[in-house]
Amino acid sequence: MKKAVITVLGQDKVGIIAKVCTFLCESNVNILDISQTIVGGYFDMVMVVDITAMTCPFDDAVERLAGIGEEMGLKIKMQHTEIFDAMHRI
Repeated sequence: MKKAVITVLGQDKVGIIAKVCTFLCESNVNILDISQTIVGGYFDMVMVVDITAMTCPFDDAVERLAGIGEEMGLKIKMQHTEIFDAMHRI
C-alpha cells in the first residue's frame, strides 16, 4: 500500500472538508485516518490516505490540492509518508 499525508491549515470556513474529500473521491484516494480541529478560528486537518489506486499522477494531485487551498485561502500539502516521517523525525 502506498500512503501519503495531507495537511490543511487556514482560517475556518464552510466547505473545506467537502472540497478536499470531493477531490480525493474523484481521484480514487481512500482516507485511512483523519484528524481535524478548530482552534481560535483556525482550521487544522491531517489525513493519512491510501494512494495505491490514485487515478492521477502524484505531482498533479499535489498541485491540484495546493490549487484548492489557494482558492480557499488555505495551505494544503500532500507528501509521501516516507518524506513526511523523515521531516518530522527527531
